[in-house]
Amino acid sequence: MATGGMALLLSDQTQPHTFHGLQTIGKIVYIWDLFLFTIVTLCITYRFVRFPGTFTASLTHPTESLFAATPLLSLASIIAAIARYGIPNCGPWLVVAYRVLFWTYFAVSFAAAVGLYFLLFTSPALKLSDMTPAWDLPIFPFMLCGTIASAGAGLQPPAHAVPMILAALTAQGLGMLISMLMYANYIHRMIQYGFPSPASRAGMFIAVGPPSFTALALIGLANDFPAAYHNNVYFGGSEGVQVQVVLRTLATLSGVFIWALSLWFFCISLLACAAARREMHFRLNWWAFVFPNVGFTIATISIGKMFGSAAVGWVGSAMTGVLVVVYLAVGCAHARAVWRGEVLWEGKDEDTYWGERDHKTEKLVEKGGDMGQGRV
Repeated sequence: MATGGMALLLSDQTQPHTFHGLQTIGKIVYIWDLFLFTIVTLCITYRFVRFPGTFTASLTHPTESLFAATPLLSLASIIAAIARYGIPNCGPWLVVAYRVLFWTYFAVSFAAAVGLYFLLFTSPALKLSDMTPAWDLPIFPFMLCGTIASAGAGLQPPAHAVPMILAALTAQGLGMLISMLMYANYIHRMIQYGFPSPASRAGMFIAVGPPSFTALALIGLANDFPAAYHNNVYFGGSEGVQVQVVLRTLATLSGVFIWALSLWFFCISLLACAAARREMHFRLNWWAFVFPNVGFTIATISIGKMFGSAAVGWVGSAMTGVLVVVYLAVGCAHARAVWRGEVLWEGKDEDTYWGERDHKTEKLVEKGGDMGQGRV
């Protein structure tokens, strides 16, 4: 997810300030993302095939099931990056393929959002006191239909672009509204119980994602609305250029309105992590330092472009540089943790840590954890 997001961010079509070779760097990151996605998919598939029952156990686990939608999030960035790196270098067949991928992703991600939330709402193990931004993950893939469409709708024929834009706006609206409902519970949880445990605080940055990706999607979809389309079908006979101006104005103002929520969540998450920095040790949720903030950065850049603000553009470039450093730092920490056997090893599940030995059962008992669930 983080690598795919970085590939989108480093595209010369995204950045306000480019240099010779930036697009090549972006292509290298994108290829690296494809490699990582393939390897991880093969490994997790081997796990499910080699150990029957683990797939069902994963989907019904009170914490692991929350992350069942993350492969779709990875696919969203892979598909969106096709518009940045693939279509400009391939024939029209890829434009058609992009359209097919969008509608397939639209259907699959909606089904996942319904099914995964059904499992979440029927799980007896989760309580409001366990609430984290990870509860927003099942709707996140469907919401990213807006990002996919904003990246590639402008390359589609007008007759296909408009349905794609409207479907993406529908997905983005549902995703943002569900996120707002989750935010209410999340803030309620923090007021009553305080911040999550230090091990979970990196995941707080997940809350930065929905408003950020909504802002960039709204602006991107408005920019991609075709001027040559017969808009009288939808807008009462207005001229295409006039419709574009209205849509871009509304999208930009709405984007600024929503972007501020991302800024607030970013600051709260940053302060919470800084306060617990001495107690934080690498966990896989550290990648939340990157992926949600990719959307925050692209949204900032998009707003700067719409207002023609050089200052905001440079802020976006500075944010990009910081994200590159964070991505490399988290990657090194991840590699070191694997080397030391701190993650991705037997007995090192992400949702718990091993406590003392139970002398009656002669088994290790898991104490505490992100969700407060203990198992033997």
